[in-house]
Amino acid sequence: MFAQLMHHLPLTTFRRCVIRYRGEFKVQSFSCLDQFLCMAFAQLTYRESLRDIEVCLRAQSSKLYHLGIRSAVARNTLANANAVRDWRIYADFAQGLIGIARRLYLQEPFGVDLQETVYALDATTIDLCLSVFPWAVFRSTKAALKLHTLLDLRGNIPTFIHISDGKVHEVNILDQLLPEPGAFYIMDRGFLDFERLYRFHEAGSFFVTRGKLNLKVQRRYSHPVDRTTGLICDQSVVLTGFYSHQGFQASLRRIRIKDPETAKTLIFLTNNFVLPALTITELYRCRWQVELFFKWIKQHLRIKAFFGTSENAVKSQIWIAVSAYVLVAIVKKRLNLSASLYEILQILSLTMFEKIPLDQLLAQTNSDQIQPISDNQLILFT
Repeated sequence: MFAQLMHHLPLTTFRRCVIRYRGEFKVQSFSCLDQFLCMAFAQLTYRESLRDIEVCLRAQSSKLYHLGIRSAVARNTLANANAVRDWRIYADFAQGLIGIARRLYLQEPFGVDLQETVYALDATTIDLCLSVFPWAVFRSTKAALKLHTLLDLRGNIPTFIHISDGKVHEVNILDQLLPEPGAFYIMDRGFLDFERLYRFHEAGSFFVTRGKLNLKVQRRYSHPVDRTTGLICDQSVVLTGFYSHQGFQASLRRIRIKDPETAKTLIFLTNNFVLPALTITELYRCRWQVELFFKWIKQHLRIKAFFGTSENAVKSQIWIAVSAYVLVAIVKKRLNLSASLYEILQILSLTMFEKIPLDQLLAQTNSDQIQPISDNQLILFT
């Protein structure tokens, strides 16, 4: 099963990444591919430590060659590889997998009837121990990493990931993004920097974000709204604050709506004047997908507890975890599986060494095939 799953890896792309960063300079036996496969195995089977990986793989030493691992697995060798080999090898390879996945999920619906690409931008914090990870300074008594992610809502594929220490503010990541003309970028109030957002506006991109209550604006025009839908107003405004007006001199669209579920009044800002106001609010509602993505990877991938303490080891583990996530998404689409990513991962974690066709095993996970409990079952308690 593991070999069939890894068969979907673009190994030519991986070898180019290794050559680009000289990943196997003076390496005699344990190659970068061996390291990647061992770490991917740890992600897919929920291993807890390097010794855990070593014991499990050595117990199946007769099958390692068929898994694609050409060298003996030793804890010290794997630890040294994680600490020394450039993490950018696995970062670039993950980007290659992301490119494949995005093409497969190009027509995937995400809840809003829109042809343009829609991204959700956010960041999550991974808490660390300062005495163990002194390079990831967050506060005086605490260390942390921040995972800045740009999520393509078609298929929930992360298209951009930046790993920084906890001190880096989310808004600084806008400087590293290359705006895509015609695309929508959904973000919360933490990214409300009008000078940076104006760069997206000039590039022909659209953004949707939350507005602050004390934001100084001047209304230019009010569009008619249907108040029965919860909309309060749909206005064209210009910024009147000294610094905000200098950063963004073009007109903005301000939409106010009363959320029927929470009864809260929400204010949205966007530079798109074409889409209906309710569509803009639905787009921002889809931003919650990036929060669910962070919750999902923290629960089902090994990115909260690390096998090494160096910066290179931590970043390598995170990028290999992202590669494993995207690889499972690719396999799900190529095999046209109805099972969720969670179900696929749970099945793979128990069947890595089984000899059965991958599509046959995963196709048997249809929940409709589960037989209901018979009505003739005896009742023990009444």
